[in-house]
Amino acid sequence: MKQFLINVLDTETGTASGNEMAEIDAFNEMLQNNGHWVYANGISSPSESVKIDNRSDKNELVDGPLYDEELYVSGFWIIKAADKEQAIVLAKLGSKACNRQVELRPLHG
Repeated sequence: MKQFLINVLDTETGTASGNEMAEIDAFNEMLQNNGHWVYANGISSPSESVKIDNRSDKNELVDGPLYDEELYVSGFWIIKAADKEQAIVLAKLGSKACNRQVELRPLHG
């Protein structure tokens, strides 16, 4: 099994409605029951981020997002799938469950 990252794309953080949360919970349960679950979580807003560059002891800290974009990653799943095609099927189910666009990326290793 290979691992994949499914990023949930949104313009806000924590915006899922009660119905969307129920669908997400059902999707998570399906992933767990079928051996695809690794981990999932929401992510705070980019406005709460800190860019850190400590190469060559630079000690540079900059508050704010890496990119100034309206759409950003507001949550993610890490899943296991036999191949990219199966991961795409699961990502489509995740997109439908959370009612958001998602981005699928394979993990190295």
